[in-house]
Amino acid sequence: MTVEISARRRRDIVDALRRGVVPSNGLDALAVGLDRFIAALDDDLDRVVGGGSVFKAVRGEYGAGKTFFTRWLAERAKRRGLAAAEVQISELETPLHRMETVYRRLVEHLSTEQFTPSAFRPVLDGWIYALEEDALADGAIAEDDAEALDRAVAELLERRLGDISRSTPGFAAALRGYRSAIAAGDHGTADGLAAWLGGQPHVAASARRAAGVKGDLDHFAALSFVRGLLTVLRDSGHPGLLLVLDEVETLQRVRSDARDKALNSLRQLIDEVHADRFPGLMLVITGTPAFFDGPQGVQRLAPLAQRLATHFGPEARWDNPRAAQLRLPGFTVDALVELGGRVRDIYGSAQVGARVDDDYLRLLARAVTGALAGQVGVAPRIYLKKLVADVFDRVDQFADWDPRQHYELTLRADELTAVERNAASADDIELPI
Repeated sequence: MTVEISARRRRDIVDALRRGVVPSNGLDALAVGLDRFIAALDDDLDRVVGGGSVFKAVRGEYGAGKTFFTRWLAERAKRRGLAAAEVQISELETPLHRMETVYRRLVEHLSTEQFTPSAFRPVLDGWIYALEEDALADGAIAEDDAEALDRAVAELLERRLGDISRSTPGFAAALRGYRSAIAAGDHGTADGLAAWLGGQPHVAASARRAAGVKGDLDHFAALSFVRGLLTVLRDSGHPGLLLVLDEVETLQRVRSDARDKALNSLRQLIDEVHADRFPGLMLVITGTPAFFDGPQGVQRLAPLAQRLATHFGPEARWDNPRAAQLRLPGFTVDALVELGGRVRDIYGSAQVGARVDDDYLRLLARAVTGALAGQVGVAPRIYLKKLVADVFDRVDQFADWDPRQHYELTLRADELTAVERNAASADDIELPI
């Protein structure tokens, strides 16, 4: 598959792989083995753009590419005008049973095709601009008539906030206060109300008083704030939101009471999505097979297990991409070689193209996999990091450097993730290749 990539994006991708992290853009060029999901996922995204709501669960072992998959999906969503947010679930920082914290992280990581995280303030400002443009659209008000424009925008704002006012009066009141503060040039109050709308605690009392709101966001109001955010996104030109709850399997390691609360919160959230109470939302969770099938995860709550139940046969090629769960089978050596070839093309060096052939890509793939006890699924990150930083960079810079003669693969404990260290060992491993 050929994907057009600008020179800047090529550099961004190569730099990210050199550091051993998932690139923030250009992921279509690295998407190996995901073609079978495209048609179903594009249908889901189109549904969301049309005002529907969708839930998906992505399962795969550590290293199967779940984070890559969701970021690749986020790229596709943002090309359709959707906003996207990725929230890492963790016991201490973002517990799933504390929806106010999940909402706060959502806002902090909100992004659009035009704006990197957090895109919340640009979205709010775009919402105000859209109100003013709509108020001027019929030509009844002159652009230089500030007083008439202000009245028309206020009336339009009340109509747009009608549903929000009934379900979440505080969110609507803060939006009104934010617009008034922006119009008056009171940036301190506007900053405070934007923080309050984003779920931040300890907002200055003066800012809250200006909008007539009280207290901080709590668990029960958080879902209503999500509905409010979807309305603001829609009115500011973004038809919906892709929300990814990543690493949900960490719930297995929390206290049993917190785990049960979190699983029930997840069940409630899924039910709300299926009931279309979040028009324009695509909710995606990721987890390991142990989380979905084991006794400390989904199976601990029967109603949740019923909602996520999906049959997987022995052959992944017959999996149904329209089902509630999507299975990522993980990498093979052949897939690693194909991925290495794509990265070689993105690197864009004549020296690398001429001196690092597919045979060497396969040799390195097998060496990395062997160093990780044959666990191919754990290998992609460190394989690409070594390929770019240790091989491609040297070949590109030194005309007489030959990876077959001058390179020995070394995996140090301090450059491996916990999962990779478990697969290899804590000691240095040197393998001549």
